Amino acid sequence: MPKKKKIGSYPNTMIVISLTAALFLIGFCGLLVIQSKKLVSIIRENIEVRIFVDKEVNKAGQDSILSLIQAKPYVLVSAEVQPITFVSKEEAAKEFIQGTKEDFVAFLGENPLRDSYRVRIQEDYFEEAKLQLIKKDLEKIKGVYEVVYQENLADNINRNVTKIYIVLASFALIMLIIIVLLINNTIKLAIYSQRFLIRSMQLVGATNGFIQKPFVMRGAIQGLIGGILAGVLLIVLQQVAVRNVEGLAMLQEYNRLVILVAIVLILGVLIGVSSTYQSLSRYLRMALDDLY
Repeated sequence: MPKKKKIGSYPNTMIVISLTAALFLIGFCGLLVIQSKKLVSIIRENIEVRIFVDKEVNKAGQDSILSLIQAKPYVLVSAEVQPITFVSKEEAAKEFIQGTKEDFVAFLGENPLRDSYRVRIQEDYFEEAKLQLIKKDLEKIKGVYEVVYQENLADNINRNVTKIYIVLASFALIMLIIIVLLINNTIKLAIYSQRFLIRSMQLVGATNGFIQKPFVMRGAIQGLIGGILAGVLLIVLQQVAVRNVEGLAMLQEYNRLVILVAIVLILGVLIGVSSTYQSLSRYLRMALDDLY
């Protein structure tokens, strides 16, 4: 015979599943924000400022210019990428010919291009006004002919990034409100099944704090379990995505993923405790006739 459900039994499994799904969605939004921020950082750090050198500058002069560039505080410091790259006029000509499929050197009889340095700038300086100051500062170096970069690109990227963050933040906030309301209603239904047990405890003289304690503890445990399950799902999803999507590994920041999972755990406990406490308080104040 199938096991009969006891009257007034508490739907623990349903609450944990609901909390897990809700916390997973919140965590997924957080994961998107983290990876979007990393992607933007990579894009910003790959924007280059090109420093063209005077034609009469010799090797010693080029080394002097390089030393002065390296000393600048706005030059990217990274162990993963080369912040400063020297491009000879011959290499520049090859790149131009490969891109345009036209041998301008043969047509002109000479190579009019200049030796140059390609410099990557720190993310903190990725603003049009700051890039203009960098341009002026670099052009003061003796032997530098011209400094160029894609003007207005920084402001355009920053504007688009701000829009993306606003959309993601709005979506996450809406999801959080909806999820909290749904979880709150789920726990209300669960507490509703315990309303007569709560009344019986009141009738034998139990205080509100004594009645609330086991329910609130149960809510905290449910929230913690839901948070753990949601965190595990997030990690599994992230690992599957990294293994199957080429180039996604470079967007991963595992220290921030750990912080995100910790936030999901804390949020799960807070939602479980607050929703349980709020729903329970209602039945503690309810008159006997209203229980029916």
